[in-house]
Amino acid sequence: MTTLSSRAVATAFASLLLMGSAFAQTPAPATPAPAAKATPKMAPGEKMAPAEKMAPAEKKAEKPRTAASLECSKEADTKGIHGKERKKFMSECKKAAADKPK
Repeated sequence: MTTLSSRAVATAFASLLLMGSAFAQTPAPATPAPAAKATPKMAPGEKMAPAEKMAPAEKKAEKPRTAASLECSKEADTKGIHGKERKKFMSECKKAAADKPK
């Protein structure tokens, strides 16, 4: 015959094993990606609510890089220019490329 305390310990141990699965994390439900929203028409001077503003990636459409920009970038890479100096170099290089007659 087992004692009351050993039954209590066995019951507690079994409940801990069974309760472990109840507290396990379940994966988040899969939600479909939100469709791209069209920008709502607004009156001039009316401001958009923060939730309606577009993300920075959506704001600007990527422009194709010009040949001059690519050449200036390659030149900056070979010279090892980075940061503000690179930005200044790229600006001057592109201006010089635009000034050259074709």
